[in-house]
Amino acid sequence: MNSDATGVSPGTLTHSLQTHSRLKQAKKIENDMQFVEFILGHDYFAINLFHTREVISPPEITPLPNTPDYIRGIIDLRGSVTTIIDLKKLMNLSDENGMKNRSRIIILDNTQLQKPVGILVDDVASVSTYQSTEIDRTSTDSQQNSRNILGVIRKMQKNGDNESQKLILWLDIKAIRDSIESYL
Repeated sequence: MNSDATGVSPGTLTHSLQTHSRLKQAKKIENDMQFVEFILGHDYFAINLFHTREVISPPEITPLPNTPDYIRGIIDLRGSVTTIIDLKKLMNLSDENGMKNRSRIIILDNTQLQKPVGILVDDVASVSTYQSTEIDRTSTDSQQNSRNILGVIRKMQKNGDNESQKLILWLDIKAIRDSIESYL
């Protein structure tokens, strides 16, 4: 059996390096998080991709009487009655910049709720992956009004030769759902 000066055979060393590389890659993936980024008014927000099921163009929404104004109504999504929440109204955001022709509904994963729910947003920007180092979870801890915000994502953007940073608020969609569950 051949070995180098360390006494380890080349095959064993190669296997160890490959295993180490796979473990390092798995750890990197474990630290990465995927988000659906969307626009409300002039601001960017994100929710964890794993809390979503799909994105659809808004069909006709049937209003529900005697509900808070942020409950837009219901839709029939392939035979399932789905409640639609207007996230701008729920979060008291300005209704300006209404991108009505680009509005989308993000259907949330309903494994934790009995009733399907969708959130109405102005537009879906992208699905992106960020490393944990790009997410600031501490900046929202001191904010009284940020109970539905898990952190701030720092997204680097290139515009020609210039590079800028865009801040995206990471919403706690579970907390938002829990706060309105009695109306669903």
